[in-house]
Amino acid sequence: MTDVSQQVRAALRQQLKTDRLLGLQSAPMQMPAAVTGGVVADTAQRSADALDNGERLRVLDESSVQGCTKCGLSEGRTQTVFGQGSATARLVFVGEAPGFEEDRQGKAFVGRAGQLLTKMIVAMGLSREEVFICNVLKCRPPGNRDPHADEILACSSYLREQLSIIDPEVLVALGSPAAKTLLNTAQSIGKLRGRFHDYFLSGETGVGKSIPLMPTYHPAYLLRSPSEKSKTWEDLQMVMARLGLKVKRA
Repeated sequence: MTDVSQQVRAALRQQLKTDRLLGLQSAPMQMPAAVTGGVVADTAQRSADALDNGERLRVLDESSVQGCTKCGLSEGRTQTVFGQGSATARLVFVGEAPGFEEDRQGKAFVGRAGQLLTKMIVAMGLSREEVFICNVLKCRPPGNRDPHADEILACSSYLREQLSIIDPEVLVALGSPAAKTLLNTAQSIGKLRGRFHDYFLSGETGVGKSIPLMPTYHPAYLLRSPSEKSKTWEDLQMVMARLGLKVKRA
């Protein structure tokens, strides 16, 4: 790695750390004076512009999420679970929180529910590598309990920044807690599913850019209630149609 690239990366990490401390979101990158002279400045700017989504996600993870102590969940976690997949995914799946296996491996949806989610994604004509999979919370609640309001609030900025970086065309909220959190509603998943809703990146309904969001049943619920799989497939087919993917008729 060149000295300029190292300077650019260091500057980006430092600014993201500062932004987090100040409570700022996605502030424009300001290059320090050390790398703003003549040819070096031009090269540094080009290098900064070339930093792709994957690098921005990695910096967010390493500089903010991994060391986060905003809520008490940080005290009991094995490791944070940032999420994984394509940094330019057209489709993002969002669950509620990591479980035991996710906490152990540091990856989202890797247990039995994750295996079913993989099958769902493949049935859509995609692969896990083509989508992005994450959770509202980046740390596992003790005993897999429901997240507390203060924990959701502490983690919400990370999810919003992930989605701002990836800029997907469609979101799928997996399960009632994720759907209620993202849509700021008390409605049941049974009433929410089956149609698209607007998720606002600002966190405030009606403010700023929105992303179409499809709520559907969580894979863990489908393992317990396989009769509901047909409803989930209906939801996913609507997502496929929205993305221009070939819808498979029964």
